[in-house]
Amino acid sequence: MITEVKDSLLKAYLGEIESYDEILDASQQVKPYWKKMFDTLEKLGMEQLVVRSQELTNKLRENGVTYNVYGSSEVSARPWQLDPIPFLLEKSEWDLISEGLKQRAVVLDLMLKDIYGPQLLVKEGILPPELIYENSGFFRPCMDVKLASEKQLLLYAVDVARGPDGRMWVVDNRTQAPSGSGYALENRTVMSAILPELTTGMTVNRLSPFFKTFHKEVTALTGKSREHPTIVYLTPGSGNETYFEHAYLASYLGYTLVQGDDLVVRDGFVWLRSIDGLEKVDVIIRRVDDDWCDPLELREDSRLGIPGLLQAMRSGNVAVVNTPGAGVLENSGLLAFMAAACRFLLKEELILPSIATWWCGHTHELNYVIENLPQLIIKKANRKQVFRSVYGRLLTPEQRTDLIQQILLAPHEYVAQEEIGLSTTPALVNGKLVPRLAALRAYLVANGDDYMVMQGGLTRSSAVQGRFEVSHQHGGCSKDTWIVSDTEITQMEIRVEMPKESVHHHTSLPSRSAENLFWVGRYAERTMSTTKYIKLLINALHESVKFGNASKSEHIEVLLKGLTHLTLTYPGFLDEEKTELLINPYPEIHKIVHDLKVLGSVASSTEAFLRGVISVSDKWNHDTWRAIYSIENTFKKIKRPDDTFSNSNTMQKVLDKLHARLFTFYGIVADSMPRDGGFYLFESGKLIERILLKISTIRACFSFKNDSHVENELIEAVLINHHLLIHYRQLYKSNFNLEAMLDMIFLETKLPYSLAFQLDELGRCLSELPKPSHTERLNLAQKAVLQATMKIKLADVSQMVIFEQDTLYRENLDGLLAEVFDLILSVNNSLTNLYFTHTEIQHSFLSSTENSSQNEI
Repeated sequence: MITEVKDSLLKAYLGEIESYDEILDASQQVKPYWKKMFDTLEKLGMEQLVVRSQELTNKLRENGVTYNVYGSSEVSARPWQLDPIPFLLEKSEWDLISEGLKQRAVVLDLMLKDIYGPQLLVKEGILPPELIYENSGFFRPCMDVKLASEKQLLLYAVDVARGPDGRMWVVDNRTQAPSGSGYALENRTVMSAILPELTTGMTVNRLSPFFKTFHKEVTALTGKSREHPTIVYLTPGSGNETYFEHAYLASYLGYTLVQGDDLVVRDGFVWLRSIDGLEKVDVIIRRVDDDWCDPLELREDSRLGIPGLLQAMRSGNVAVVNTPGAGVLENSGLLAFMAAACRFLLKEELILPSIATWWCGHTHELNYVIENLPQLIIKKANRKQVFRSVYGRLLTPEQRTDLIQQILLAPHEYVAQEEIGLSTTPALVNGKLVPRLAALRAYLVANGDDYMVMQGGLTRSSAVQGRFEVSHQHGGCSKDTWIVSDTEITQMEIRVEMPKESVHHHTSLPSRSAENLFWVGRYAERTMSTTKYIKLLINALHESVKFGNASKSEHIEVLLKGLTHLTLTYPGFLDEEKTELLINPYPEIHKIVHDLKVLGSVASSTEAFLRGVISVSDKWNHDTWRAIYSIENTFKKIKRPDDTFSNSNTMQKVLDKLHARLFTFYGIVADSMPRDGGFYLFESGKLIERILLKISTIRACFSFKNDSHVENELIEAVLINHHLLIHYRQLYKSNFNLEAMLDMIFLETKLPYSLAFQLDELGRCLSELPKPSHTERLNLAQKAVLQATMKIKLADVSQMVIFEQDTLYRENLDGLLAEVFDLILSVNNSLTNLYFTHTEIQHSFLSSTENSSQNEI
């Protein structure tokens, strides 16, 4: 009975195989490690495997692991897809593959040096000149740009898949800014947490030595001239496909995540604009494509690069990994000439074959491609030209004729590759184990005069059976890659020796990140305050309708108009021509909650908050990401309400969730975020927004005298809005008095939502921010807060409640709050001038700039 159950999954999968599969050896027997894997899967059971698969998805989502899809209108990118069945390779086989990969890396490094050097490969006829000089990956300005190291190709990724002869074949090269290694590391982290039992009976190689070697090589590029080198990780921004990985690796490696506008070239050096001032940069790890790196010498319309970067490199004042110009090696047509280049450069034969490739720039190859089109896959040699692979066998005769005519117009732009039966591997699809075509992206890093191969990689399986399209842009799914053996593997630890003083080295905060953190705080508080106010307003409406009378509901009108003032959604409830809004306010409230097009709505503020959070992804830990994920789930319900959302009870429940989850976010940030400039700017933004909105509420409710019963209702509402009702009742029981309430809200320095407390906290946060040496003891922001604090603390509350008999206007109260409002509003401008001046005026994180196809995985 046990044997029958034990073999059921394996037998079922074997029945699905239609071609060569990874679990079978050359004699069509199940490989030992795959047998162990299926044994473990049997014990786990298919039902539990499906549950664990969902846990993987949830864990990745909670950790903020995403992959952006260009053209998507979503705030967040597509959740990263991870199949629970890993891709297994035996270590003895992997060692042989690694030798072939290292050889490839050496050849490509030599080719890069030659193309931007003596150009012997072209002169000797090994490479056709059109393939190099007419390709957009070649840049003449990069001819004299070099790294001060043995290897110019520091980081290299290569896509391989198993061919019909059982060997791994090279499918593609990535040399500009190879993507995916961070996803591979996160895949391993999540798999080890959710499915640890899958390793039963085998030892899996670790990935960390690869990253330690990378850090060692990068650190070596800084030389010994500086005790505390500055290494930055250059990203195109949060709109890029693999932005998660940029933030993840920057955080993992301890580098500063920057965008092009964060860097500036002065006096031949690259400097980081930070809230501390300018800081000299030693090494840039770039994830920006070659042509976008320097608008002065490359693509002049680039907003992603650094003007003058190439000249700074020529002067030897900064190192960039990989060097601009390395993208020339990504030309698909080069695969057709790799064997010849290897013989010319190394006097060796290629260990790993390339997938059969024909470059159409030669007449003989062009004729072959035209005659055999149904058996081939057509691609563009130039990766920059957007062109999805065309499978010849899927074309109609008319489409085939059209494609041939297209190729004949510019033959040198096209490459054909043989469509062969690549291997499949087990994948969990719709609750069933089925074979799917798969490719492995392997990663190599320079290691002195050699290369190190990551003991794993990023495996991607196709979404559709029988079709080799593994890109995540087209729905592919990732897999953890295991290099397995029977024995415990000992790997030498790579240590990077740094001076002891570096332990205490201060890491500067880029001005763009600082600005985004500031606005994350402001938008978080704006969402919180608006949500809180709408909740108390709905409660008031419920009480008025169900338990009140005509006179008791008069305070509702004041609260409704206060909502318009709070959210700035004018004319709203202030529109005298739409008195029906005061009779039936729910349509307007509904709009203020869910309409993304209404600036100031809960939906638009939450969206801005989430975009800001994504822009500073490297600042949040896993616990914070879980809170962000829960906020995002609530946001989806708010921006796409179903038919029941117009029901006020349902609306209130959703707002309750959003409010509670934002409080959770606040708590995690307060408990876990380092007390550095970023934290204090986040807190400053939160406090500025809180003070402004609380003042707006008080002015809307009490600038004009109301009847005593209406004023009592407003006092209770404002106390609720300030989280002070319980404290007030403990002191004054149920007697509502405006003077007592204002005294508490204005002057109580031990109550977190009083103005005195918030102003003191804002002043403290500003005092913790760095101050340039040339500034006065108090900067303009601090002076404004100090003035506002003194005005509140010196206020005579008894004078605040006085009103004019004719107009019922409380001039003392409204005038004081207006002055404090303007002072706090000026703090925003002062902080911008002090720390954010180089960036566009904020809300910049609401629109994202995308890089090109380099980061596609």
